[in-house]
Amino acid sequence: MSVQVSRAVPLKEQSGDARPPVNRSGFDLCTGIYSSVFQLTDHLKVPTDPDLGIASFVLSQFPHPHVAESKLALIDSATNQHLTYAQLHRSIRSLAGGLYHLGVRKGDVVFLLSPNSLLYPTICLAVFSIGAILSTANPINTSSEIAKQVLDSGAKLVISAPEELHKFERIQVPTMVTSRQSKEGNSLSIEELIECGDTHEVPEIKIKQSDTAAVLYSSGTTGTSKGVILTHSNLITTARLVRWYAEETSSVNDMFLGFIPFFHIYGLVFFGYGLSCCGITTVLMRRFDFQEMLKAIQVHKVNNIAAVPPVVLGLVKNCKSNDSLSSVRRIGSGAAPLSKELSEAFRAQFPWVELRQGYGLTESCGAATVFVSDEMAKAHPGSCGSLLPTFSAKVVDMETGLALPPYKEGELWLKGPTIMKGYLGNEEATAATLDKDGWLKTGDLGYFDEDGLLYIVDRVKELIKHNGYQVAPAELEALLLSHPNILDAAVIPVEDEESGQIPMAYVVKAVDSELTPEQVIQFVATQVAPYKKVRRVEFIDAIPKSAAGKILRKQLILQTQRPILSKL
Repeated sequence: MSVQVSRAVPLKEQSGDARPPVNRSGFDLCTGIYSSVFQLTDHLKVPTDPDLGIASFVLSQFPHPHVAESKLALIDSATNQHLTYAQLHRSIRSLAGGLYHLGVRKGDVVFLLSPNSLLYPTICLAVFSIGAILSTANPINTSSEIAKQVLDSGAKLVISAPEELHKFERIQVPTMVTSRQSKEGNSLSIEELIECGDTHEVPEIKIKQSDTAAVLYSSGTTGTSKGVILTHSNLITTARLVRWYAEETSSVNDMFLGFIPFFHIYGLVFFGYGLSCCGITTVLMRRFDFQEMLKAIQVHKVNNIAAVPPVVLGLVKNCKSNDSLSSVRRIGSGAAPLSKELSEAFRAQFPWVELRQGYGLTESCGAATVFVSDEMAKAHPGSCGSLLPTFSAKVVDMETGLALPPYKEGELWLKGPTIMKGYLGNEEATAATLDKDGWLKTGDLGYFDEDGLLYIVDRVKELIKHNGYQVAPAELEALLLSHPNILDAAVIPVEDEESGQIPMAYVVKAVDSELTPEQVIQFVATQVAPYKKVRRVEFIDAIPKSAAGKILRKQLILQTQRPILSKL
């Protein structure tokens, strides 16, 4: 779709407020494009060598060998085990040799199912280094959900944490466990493969920046789960952006805490490879636990935390002693919107901690906008920050196709070197999300202000954000409709203070059926991951739909809000 530029007056100016010229926002009135006000300095320019893979690039950024022998890369918060950068480097090389010796080749998909661990970055970078393709998954997903992803990705090898191994019993794909203590039969574990990997040489493998490096699953901008194809170039650029941000915010010597799941794009970019390019030490947690988080912060004197809004809320509501965060100087928030109200409450309680929200998608390799200045973040609570270097954006009117100036709301489109290649095996979804000029249609409704700061005000897409995870209503509706006593169903988001949103189902049940809301909730719960569970159910005579048969979710959302409004 061609995009024309609307020369409409910005909303704030329509109200009579005096505003600076629109070019302060980085907006070009002729093209309708917002450009980043930041640039990568010469030493952080993205490499132009087409024959470069993410693993080779990351390893080239490790600290000098003399420093790497003592510089800690990773610390396990539970066991206090650690890896220096030198040990991490050797582990990656050894595992790469072991995997190649077992027959893993360039273009093969390696499926990884594991909680955060010291081994996780080693596995990721070893897979990348031999030109294989990484696909990760959430360990709390059910066996059927895992099977679908393994099949869709075309995985040739599965690497599983021991406690997740049972989920692959019916999957006919070679499987390895991470830990030697729980391997079955005579097969090698990843740990043992690392130990003997030095004996296996890897021939030179020609990897191009344009080659696929990872297939990560996201609900995308519409519909059910899709495999997002990310290239080595995408990952190299995000590694450069992480380094740029660390330098701009003087974070290179910080101690980071990593409880964000490494399988998620947010965790993978930061802790799977990004911070390694900065020589930063990360204290990792296998799984998030609030009290264990506070303990890790105090024991390891953590300075910097990559977080999500529910964690920020938990700190505001449950952190009784300010001493718990005495060493922390910065918290970043992503994966879901952080409200203005919560931002202000956090800053009031922890005034010495910088709180900065960022925005990105799996389809943009986790990158898009960020706050560099704490003063700007304080002055603009609710904003996601400015476009990162290398990024451009448009705000497009969804009815007219016009590109909009500051303060006008529309669908956010992004463009830059981190944008995905497309959706795996789904040309229709790719065409609906990426236009012919490479613009990613995010499905999010937002606007930029006169300073070039982004505000996400609503979702064009119908996904539900529960504790940072994306839940596709279409997936739950299809499951509900498989129940013999359910005639029709619609799933909508309901705002929830602790988790952001919860899935609620409106259900039309069969005549004379004695189906109860509790039975519907249980029916879904036994077949999906915990974050996808339907939390509320109401029965209804008919699901409101358009003439074309599309569910009119706004009507249902309004219907849900009326009882709340009537009590106010």
